[in-house]
Amino acid sequence: MTKACWIWRTTIGKKAAMAVTGVMLLGFLVGHLLGNLKVFLGPEAFNHYAVGLRHLGDPFLPERAALLVMRLGLIAAAVLHVVAVFQLRAVSAAARPVAYTKGHKLNFTPASSAMFWGGLTLAASILAHLAHLTWGTLHQDFRHEVVLNGITYPYADAYHNLVSGFQVPWVAALYLLAQIPLAMHLYHGLWSACQTLGLNHPKYNHWRRPAAAVVAIGIAGGYCLIPLAVLTGLVTLN
Repeated sequence: MTKACWIWRTTIGKKAAMAVTGVMLLGFLVGHLLGNLKVFLGPEAFNHYAVGLRHLGDPFLPERAALLVMRLGLIAAAVLHVVAVFQLRAVSAAARPVAYTKGHKLNFTPASSAMFWGGLTLAASILAHLAHLTWGTLHQDFRHEVVLNGITYPYADAYHNLVSGFQVPWVAALYLLAQIPLAMHLYHGLWSACQTLGLNHPKYNHWRRPAAAVVAIGIAGGYCLIPLAVLTGLVTLN
């Protein structure tokens, strides 16, 4: 425990923690996207997926136990990721107390320059998304029960809530705009995480940025498919 605390206090330790938690969050994004794409299979398939999440590990685990563990792990990774970002920013500011002169420019890419504020925007978007489609506090037509095979479950009607939510054009537009900071965050985070975790070699270093761009665009683009499908009528409530 003492060694872990000592590692955390170092800049390298904070960067490693940020990279590892970033990979964990990336895994969630991929899994969440794959699950959400089931909306194209229709309401029954999508709601079976949503209800199934609450029964993972059945009958060996209590209802929602596995989902709770995953959520707690995700929250812990997100908190540690954010704390590492703020502490590294503070360390950087302390090491550079005097502002750079006007004529001195750093070689930052647009993605890295917008990383911090883009991350804050992304965090706000995630909270709004949870309030909209998970908690229902920002959803005017949120259904808290779902019927599957004639059985009523005390869980949200995921298909109805998602489709009816994105049928509101300005809500869908905000969701689509949120994918921009997501893509930029993923792009910068992926290739920098490779460096932090020691995944670098002259033979393939030149592929890191293109690979990060492909993953970032692929994930953000995948999330864009759902509101676009609803707005164009490809996915409907009927």
